[in-house]
Amino acid sequence: MKKGQLFIVSGPSGAGKGTICQKLVSEMDVELSISMTTRNPRPGEVDGVNYYFVTREEFEQAIQEGDLLEYAEVYGNFYGTPKKKVLDKMAEGKDVVLEIDIQGALKVRKEYPQGIYIFILPPSMTELRKRITRRGSDSPDSIELRLGKTLSEVSYIDKYNYCVINEDLEEAVARVKAIILAEHSRVSEQIYELIKNYKEEV
Repeated sequence: MKKGQLFIVSGPSGAGKGTICQKLVSEMDVELSISMTTRNPRPGEVDGVNYYFVTREEFEQAIQEGDLLEYAEVYGNFYGTPKKKVLDKMAEGKDVVLEIDIQGALKVRKEYPQGIYIFILPPSMTELRKRITRRGSDSPDSIELRLGKTLSEVSYIDKYNYCVINEDLEEAVARVKAIILAEHSRVSEQIYELIKNYKEEV
């Protein structure tokens, strides 16, 4: 059985990484990584589907035992990526897509450098401003802070394997799909194992 791979998709807020990942899951045989959190479920959220909901004590134990690829505390609640669940899916031959912010991706890279890191960029700061403004959930000051953060986040692009500019959503999704397919054609230990089987068959 071929081993699945971990594809980390990140980029600035408003770049469209969430939409791209949702389309990947609906159009390809890939699974979206589910985060663990200590916050309470919101109406309609299901444990193991939206998040793995755990107690603070359980989360802290996971940290101590090294069971998380990355984690962060946001507004008093912990959020993190369970390592074992991701690795188990990959061992079953499933590709796993992890949608995460840039700081989280850098932490994952330290734990799992062999992952494939994809940076999603907006076509321009003007377009990014339009997208954030259309959400209607940010004040003018908050929008300016987000745009400033984007400029600093772009400096980490050299930590990624690929960059996809999300000007047209369908084209951006097609490009990420192409990356996933290409990575499975990369010369790897699995290919060498296949060649070994050729020799044994002769």
